[in-house]
Amino acid sequence: MQIKTNRIQSIDILRGAVMVIMALDHVRSYTNHGYLYTDPTDLDITTPFLFFTRWITHFCAPVFVFLAGTSAFLYGQNKKSKSQLSKFLFTRGLWLIFIELTVVNLSWTFDIGLSIHIFQVIWAIGLCMIVLSALIHLPYKLLIALGFLLILGHNALDGILFKGNDISSIIWYALHQKSTVVLDQGQSILLFFYPILPWIGLMILGYCFGKLYQSGFNIQLRKKWLLYLGLGSIILFVILRYLNVYGDLHPWSVQKNSWFTFLSFFNTTKYPPSLLYLLMTIGPSLLFLRGIEGIKNKFTSSMVVIGRVPFFYYIIHLYVIHVFGILGLLVQGVSWKELILTPVRFNSGLLMQYGFDLWVTYLVWIAVVVLLYPVCKKYMLYKKNNKDKWWLSYL
Repeated sequence: MQIKTNRIQSIDILRGAVMVIMALDHVRSYTNHGYLYTDPTDLDITTPFLFFTRWITHFCAPVFVFLAGTSAFLYGQNKKSKSQLSKFLFTRGLWLIFIELTVVNLSWTFDIGLSIHIFQVIWAIGLCMIVLSALIHLPYKLLIALGFLLILGHNALDGILFKGNDISSIIWYALHQKSTVVLDQGQSILLFFYPILPWIGLMILGYCFGKLYQSGFNIQLRKKWLLYLGLGSIILFVILRYLNVYGDLHPWSVQKNSWFTFLSFFNTTKYPPSLLYLLMTIGPSLLFLRGIEGIKNKFTSSMVVIGRVPFFYYIIHLYVIHVFGILGLLVQGVSWKELILTPVRFNSGLLMQYGFDLWVTYLVWIAVVVLLYPVCKKYMLYKKNNKDKWWLSYL
């Protein structure tokens, strides 16, 4: 079924595809051996298949943030002024931060006390939107320069490291250092997984990128830009990564065999996203956008459905996956309460002893996506048929 809309289908296809892939990583966290405690990119313990299962999901957050910026630009094309767009970005940003610290946090822990506060991608997008709400008033070329400055230059700050729970340290954790903060003698935990400096730069560039999709822009010219930017990002990634001088907190190194050396080359840093991490993920994504434009088949139609309701899909899929995780514990003879993640349970590490083989993770992943697709389709149609409801723009 074709849905008539002014939305740009190729962007929705890419967004939908990364949302589906994202679910794989989250299912792995709640089903695979070691659960949330195992790092699939640790070359000392991983396997190539496990590494790939994690690596392919690296595309999700950068694309999500980048396209959030693009969507902001396109949304602004329908507004009378930048002031209206600025107000929308500011209020939506606040809303996303609130949702992250309540609804999303609850989905990860199932602890109604919300004693573990996880600052992840929705929080980052919300805060970036608040910043962008002020920056959109700057000249376009200055915005591009600022975006590139943040992405190209933030790794120069890698050597600045804070410790402790004082306010200055917490501010730095939020800006540029992944960290865990323990409060109230272990009764509360803050997990800063998405320091926002590079994410701000990425959203700014995504916003500027929106010009390629504004009404009347020549399609062939857009495809040329996508080709040049995509290939340029990939080539720059290969050169900088090979030189091993700048652009990532963890240089690649020769491993026990050529295959693991290859994995080391692509094992870039996500928290915070390094320059090389962003080049590695955004480059191919731009080429995907170029290749998928104008293509209509069952795959693209399915991805469009999810890509048009990404926030709805994101919230629902986390709760569904957590329920599957609890069912998995019961199958193993473990109390379901072990996935009610309070600080005490989280720090106990009991779940490191349990979990399923990776093929089970893939089966559950497929089941989750199949289960959510019709729900997303119904919600997509509801949004389409109720454009007069202003609050739907926040969901």
